[in-house]
Amino acid sequence: MANHNNQTPISRRLTRVAPLILVGSGLIILSVLAFIFLPGTGSKGDGGESAKVPNSSLPVDVDFSAPKLTLLDLEGKAVSLDDYRGQVVLVNNWATWCPPCKAEMPELQAYYDSHSQDRFTIIAIDAGDSLWEVRQFVHDFGLTFPVWTDSDMEALSAFRNRGLPSSYVIDEFGTVRLAWTGAVSLETLEKYVTPLLED
Repeated sequence: MANHNNQTPISRRLTRVAPLILVGSGLIILSVLAFIFLPGTGSKGDGGESAKVPNSSLPVDVDFSAPKLTLLDLEGKAVSLDDYRGQVVLVNNWATWCPPCKAEMPELQAYYDSHSQDRFTIIAIDAGDSLWEVRQFVHDFGLTFPVWTDSDMEALSAFRNRGLPSSYVIDEFGTVRLAWTGAVSLETLEKYVTPLLED
């Protein structure tokens, strides 16, 4: 009987793999199209604006004294959490390479814009990036609230949480009242943080 299988081993292997390559290519194309066209999946603009946070972290009530923390601002000046006594302060630990940190920055900026006159500020503490990277990030995202550098990641140790992003709301008396890990939306900030500004 004649052997009708004249394919070489390499040809047989390509014949088996080809359908998988086609399926994989199709999935990649669908993912790219979804990223571009579906709402809330891609980024907007070139100035660092990103899509809204689709699944916001929810703050939990806590009650402990804010840590003593002195770091440097973007001008190299020593700054301390104690300098902000009498205000409500949202401390946000973040890094330039962290996708959820990028996603929530426009939300934090929008909240700050709405409430910076209400004895409220945000202090964004970068975890370990170079000063150049932090300054570029601040420029790209148009951040106007205080940003501190933390080359030794002291803030992560002080708050005993190495997750990024992680945030804490400190009341005017220096007590941490809210905490959460993960990206937060503007709507969640309004719901949970704004009542503390109205006390």
